[in-house]
Amino acid sequence: MLDGIKIIDFTNYIPGPFATLRLAELRAEIIKVEAPEGDPARNTGEGYVFEAHNRGKKSIVINLKHEEGKMLALDLLSRADVAVEGFRPGVMEKLGLGYEDVKKWNPGIVYCSVTGYGKDGDMASFGSHDLNYMSLSGALAQMKDSSGRPVHPSHTFSDYLGGMAASERILAALVARARTGEGSYHCLSIADSMASLMANHVLIERETGYQHGVSVLNGTVIGYGLYETKDGRYVSLGALEPKFWHNFCQANGREDWLQAHYSRPEETNPIYRELVHLFKSKTLSEWAKFGMTVDCCLTPVLEAGELAHYPYWSEKDFVLPGGQIKMHGDLEAKEGISPPEKGEQTEEILKEWLSAGSRKN
Repeated sequence: MLDGIKIIDFTNYIPGPFATLRLAELRAEIIKVEAPEGDPARNTGEGYVFEAHNRGKKSIVINLKHEEGKMLALDLLSRADVAVEGFRPGVMEKLGLGYEDVKKWNPGIVYCSVTGYGKDGDMASFGSHDLNYMSLSGALAQMKDSSGRPVHPSHTFSDYLGGMAASERILAALVARARTGEGSYHCLSIADSMASLMANHVLIERETGYQHGVSVLNGTVIGYGLYETKDGRYVSLGALEPKFWHNFCQANGREDWLQAHYSRPEETNPIYRELVHLFKSKTLSEWAKFGMTVDCCLTPVLEAGELAHYPYWSEKDFVLPGGQIKMHGDLEAKEGISPPEKGEQTEEILKEWLSAGSRKN
């Protein structure tokens, strides 16, 4: 879908690289510009953070702090369709590579800045990480243990959501350029992207005072919750609609539970106690097979290493050889594509791009 689209990627770590990985799997050509020391993600998590988000890209090393490096970057940008950068606001402008600088060389460029807090405001220049965006957005307060203490997530939700929002905006800008012929500038805030998930919660709190969104989705009814299995694992039961609860009860020979669908998961509720006992009578594997047979919104809580073998994912080849994850389940992903070594395609890029003809103007 993006065959022929050329993207210059100045980003590091997760949000920006995740955005361009999604675009790479749509067949865009991604040129990853790295400083002489490389993307810091190469040394994060034993290098797995880099490996997970940069397959299929090309790497060129450019020292943007030197005039020669700046001019090389501008030359590449003059032939590109999209530029993506993830520095703090003002950094690219100081380097002479901000949108206004690049636009002089390439008026049709789509330029996207992936920032923590946008380019304006009191917090625009502050550094932050995923945990900060999670907490500031209000999303982290929705993840608490039984004592009311926020749970430290083992997933960087904000980083990935910010990257997805950036790829969304880039695609919209490319559509606009196809219609108008004009390039554009976009500044994405990771914090804003995360807070956009709070649509239900903020409105409901304002109208009712309830802080936790849609109450029936919060473990307040027995038909929608998490249950422990015989082997100490967990399954999720999402039988929110009556038809799914009916299917679940009928398949277990417990039609007498039907009227308790929206009752509370409390020890004083005898049907809840019976339901807990039922789930503990079978293993995760047995309940997983049940969920694949009975249409009742029942799925196992899988660990990371189990995705490749679970039927839904295995039939899509969603986990690629080597442990990579597809970005678009309905599309074929190229196999055997590795993340680039630092500067691996420098010579190829200089030869193919800079001898390809005149700049875009």
